[in-house]
Amino acid sequence: MLTSVKGAGILAMGLIAPNVLQIFGKRGIIHINEREKEIIARARNDLIQNGCLKKDAQGYLRLTEKGEEKLQSYELSDYELVIPKIWDKKWRVLIFDIPEYRKALRNKIRQTLINIGFLRVQDSVWIFPHDCEELVALLKADFKVGKDLLYLIVEKIENDHVFRKWFGLLQK
Repeated sequence: MLTSVKGAGILAMGLIAPNVLQIFGKRGIIHINEREKEIIARARNDLIQNGCLKKDAQGYLRLTEKGEEKLQSYELSDYELVIPKIWDKKWRVLIFDIPEYRKALRNKIRQTLINIGFLRVQDSVWIFPHDCEELVALLKADFKVGKDLLYLIVEKIENDHVFRKWFGLLQK
């Protein structure tokens, strides 16, 4: 069900914190075209329509029971994302800044990322080479860290041959 929700760029960030997209766009950090805005809106609506997310009284997205079940399947240690045969040459980067008083949550997020197959680049910077937008959107909603977790899709990372080697993506 959720695998049908795929999009461009920074979909998951736009699902949970759409105002961040506008701020980044105005500052020239990212460029979001109308098509990407439509994809973000469609994906958010699909997750709501499929019963994985719902809007609360304040208009914030919340994880439903169905969404929680889906997310729990991602959290299982033997869960693996569907990996395409051909890498799209884009890196998925997660950056989070969870306050010290929420240390248990921070550790739970780290463990979930390890279970999925993310690689730790720095203390709270993680990288993955494949589409995981739906997972990140569900994690943000479940852990209630929409503002504290930033999802990026980047085309270039300095010295990424180390990461390509780690993930087995070196071209022969």
